[in-house]
This record gives sequence, structure tokens and C-alpha cells, in this order.
Amino acid sequence: MQINSLSFGINYGQIANNLPSPSRVALLIRSMNVTKIKLYDADPNVLLAFSHSNVEFVIGIGNENLQNMTNPSKAQSWIQHHVLPYLSQTKITSITVGNEVFNSNNTQLMLNLLPSMRNVHTALVNLGLDRLISVATAFSFNILENSYPPSSGSFKEELIQYIQPLVEFLDEIKSPFLINAYPFFAYKDNPNEVPLNYALFQPNQGLVDPNTNLHYDNMLYAQIDAVYAAIKVLGFMNIEVRVSETGWPSKGDSDEIGATIENAKLYNGNLLRRIEEKQGTPGKPLVPIDVYVFALFNEDMKNGPASERNYGLYYPDGSPVYNIGLQGYLPQMVLPSSKSNVLSFNFLVWIVITCLIFAWELSGLEAWEIL
Repeated sequence: MQINSLSFGINYGQIANNLPSPSRVALLIRSMNVTKIKLYDADPNVLLAFSHSNVEFVIGIGNENLQNMTNPSKAQSWIQHHVLPYLSQTKITSITVGNEVFNSNNTQLMLNLLPSMRNVHTALVNLGLDRLISVATAFSFNILENSYPPSSGSFKEELIQYIQPLVEFLDEIKSPFLINAYPFFAYKDNPNEVPLNYALFQPNQGLVDPNTNLHYDNMLYAQIDAVYAAIKVLGFMNIEVRVSETGWPSKGDSDEIGATIENAKLYNGNLLRRIEEKQGTPGKPLVPIDVYVFALFNEDMKNGPASERNYGLYYPDGSPVYNIGLQGYLPQMVLPSSKSNVLSFNFLVWIVITCLIFAWELSGLEAWEIL
């Protein structure tokens, strides 16, 4: 099935030493009809490569920069250097401040997150950009204490002191709550309890939430609604939950059950079909899911288990890991491939020999004198 232009995003990670240039990636993205890209930084090479495109960008401020962002003048400077120069040509719609901060067990980092977000937002206000660019942070799904049934979703008690004011701020500035949600992890950790078809959007009996009688036929929707329920416990009803990362690895270590090309193809392919149908979750049926797939490429320098290096839809050479209908095409590099090198060398040899023979015929010399 050919996937036409969809309102879905893709995470463009660059923790690798073999990725194509941003200018070639821009052509690949255009051929895929992807409309949104999420970066983990504000790489100027990428932002310039996508000048005058219709792609909307989420750019990121890494955890390592949160301390600096607690200084209002440094936050203002960051916006002036990493956002302003590109806005006239590249669509930047959101800035994520920090990524999965509450996975770090770093109390100071947790304390720095909200002031950093406030300062970045204030910097945007000062420049009149706050209506064009939202400010958010991406949370790991691990911040939930409970996620089943979805209506009983709740945050970890020890994190509420940090999350409560963050949610208040998101509500105040009308920004979404971003969650990194991976049914793969739930299946890998409990393959005997989590039905694989339920995790992969494949036909299955599904589950019914006993508190709401809502039927769930896939885990991702249950995870999204569990986050909505946890936010509701804190007293907020109007914050939209968006999926900043989700995906399925095509390869893993021996103990990473389910990490196969076939499962990755089913997960991401079925997910894109749900997006195409503009589906909402059972708890929010009128709000189409907003998803950023992880990731564009396999990244060979990522730490951790093998799965971490194998979430890509594409290999670094531009060939698809599996076909889910995106039909993307990565233009060849200007430098020839090894096969082209052989052909070029053979052609060069042919030219040299031809010239020698021609010179021999003109001079009347013996061939060995020419050679």
C-alpha cells in the first residue's frame, strides 16, 4: 500500500558515523511525504538543508544544557542563535527542553527542568514567537506508576512534586504533554502476559477497561489514555497527549524477544494506517493520534542493547529495512560507489589503451616502443 502525505512525524537521530548528509536526507524525506521531523538538537546543517520545505520541525535542547537554560539571558541567547537565523526559511514549530529527564535519577536535573522551560518560553515571548513555537518536554512512559486499566493511570508518587508544576505550566501555555511510548518494552518484559498481536495492532480480542467499558485493541492507545488519566488525577482535563517517540526494533539481542524485521514492519505499518484513518483513542475518539515514529535511520553508535541501534525505517545507505509503503528514495552521493569505481577504472584503462594505439598508428613505431 502506498502511503500518501500524512500528518505524522519521524525522529531524525544522528548518533551514528555513517549517515547520509542532511541535504540528501532532505530529499529522502520529501520523497516519503513526511510532514514533521523531530530533532534532538538544533543542528544548523539540518535546518539549512530543509530551507523552503513544507516540513515542520521540533528542535531540542539536550539535558546537558538545562543548567544553562536556568539563566534567562542564556535562554534568550540560545533562541537568538539556534532559532532566529532559520525561521525565515525553515518551519520550526516546537522546542523540546530536555528528554526523559525523570529517567536520570538526577534531582538537580529534575529541578532545573521547569525553570528552563519557563525561560525558553519567556525568550520566545520577548521575540513575539510564542504563538508560532510551543515549548514542551518529552517524558518517558516510565513516569507512570500504574497504566492498567487505562482509566487508572497514575504518575509515580515520588515524581508528582516535579510533574504537577510542569503540567500546570503546560496548561498555562497551552502546550501538549509529550510521551515516549513503546509497546515493545512491555512485550519484551512480559511476553507471556502481553499478547503480541495486541502490541502490534494485529487482530486480537483486545481488552476492556472495567471502569469505563471502553474496548482497546492495541497497547499504544491504552498507554496514551493512561497518560490522560494520570494528568486528570492532577486536575487537568484540556492538555493534549502526543506521542513524541514510538517504534519497534528490527533486531535485538538474544534476550530481546520480539525484536524482528517482521514485527517492526507490522508495528509501524499498522500504526501508519491508523494515522491515515485519523483515529483517536477510545478515551479521546475525536482527537486524532499525533505520533512521531522512532526512527529514520539505524544508528550504529547508540549505547545499550542491540535493539537501540536498530529502530530505523532505513539503513544509512538509504535502503529500507522493510517496506511499509513510504516509498522513500535516497539520492546517490556524488562520489561514486565501489561498483562505479570499477567501471570508471575500466573505462579509463580503455581510453589509455585506445590513445596508445592511435599514437602508435600515427608514428609508425612498434607497440612496445609506445608502451
